Amino acid sequence: MSEQMRVVITDFIEAPGLEQEVLGDLAEVEALGAVSQTDMEGRVEDAVALMVYHEVSITESLLVRLEKCRVISRCGVGFDNVDLEAARRCEIAVCNIPDYGTEDVADSAVSSAVAMVRGTFVLNSRQRAALDGWSFAQVKPLERVRGSVFGIIGLGRIGTAAALRAKGFGLDVAFYDPYKPDGYAKSLGIRRAESLEELLAESHVVSIHCPLTPETRHMISADTLALMPAGSYLVNTARGGVVRTADLPAALASGQLAGAAIDVLEQEPARDDDPLLVAWRDPQHPAHHRLVVTPHTAFYSEQSIVDLRTKGAQVCRRAILGLPQRNIVNGM
Repeated sequence: MSEQMRVVITDFIEAPGLEQEVLGDLAEVEALGAVSQTDMEGRVEDAVALMVYHEVSITESLLVRLEKCRVISRCGVGFDNVDLEAARRCEIAVCNIPDYGTEDVADSAVSSAVAMVRGTFVLNSRQRAALDGWSFAQVKPLERVRGSVFGIIGLGRIGTAAALRAKGFGLDVAFYDPYKPDGYAKSLGIRRAESLEELLAESHVVSIHCPLTPETRHMISADTLALMPAGSYLVNTARGGVVRTADLPAALASGQLAGAAIDVLEQEPARDDDPLLVAWRDPQHPAHHRLVVTPHTAFYSEQSIVDLRTKGAQVCRRAILGLPQRNIVNGM
């Protein structure tokens, strides 16, 4: 009798019931609940496939020991927590799941933007603190949503879904994405900015939907925030490292930003001494009322989790059966 194959879920998922249903008798599925690479050592070396979420990183020092591994199923859209080049050298395909939570992230981004523009978050926060009475005057001047410019950085699947939702609110949608060929703007009825600087200069709201790469790391910082109109808003549901979050408290304090909704941080779980969180938790800092922080949850719905787990397990199933893979991100 041949030895039972193992598929290992490294992090995030506690019980592999759904994954085991997808894989059936092909492999035994085990969830480690790891929070670091150290937690995985000695527990993954014989796995034929890994399912990796966003709470751990997979580096070369671990990859070289995965002698049986055929695929790493990166259960999410981004893949910056896996060393793609090292995986390719080890002849391990890395596949992401680019379509599991498109609607959910787009809903989160646009609903956060609209709530900020309408003053909902700041009014709720100030009323809870019993500040300035029962009056709309504490958010003056408040502009109408319709006609405001909604700037999108990165017009992939989620950016496109966000554009369509923003149009439904009557927002004037523009985007910056140097890798998109001509034609997308016309097909969606939106406008293309030729540079990041051009997009920032005209946007009342900027929503980030690009991957984290060396090119995009700290793309939004004090210098680029200064290009936005005073009193504008920022939404990040993409990757924490795209924004230099340490620069946001000053932008909120000065009024350069009227608000920000941040779902992702450079280090997760967040550090207590993160400058952004320190300002957000300080009742005397303007960020206390004008910043919304959520713990990397824009992707989440019960339906998206089922999609993600099912599609992630199907990647492993295809690898075991020797079927062609889709969504390979490391050039295998």
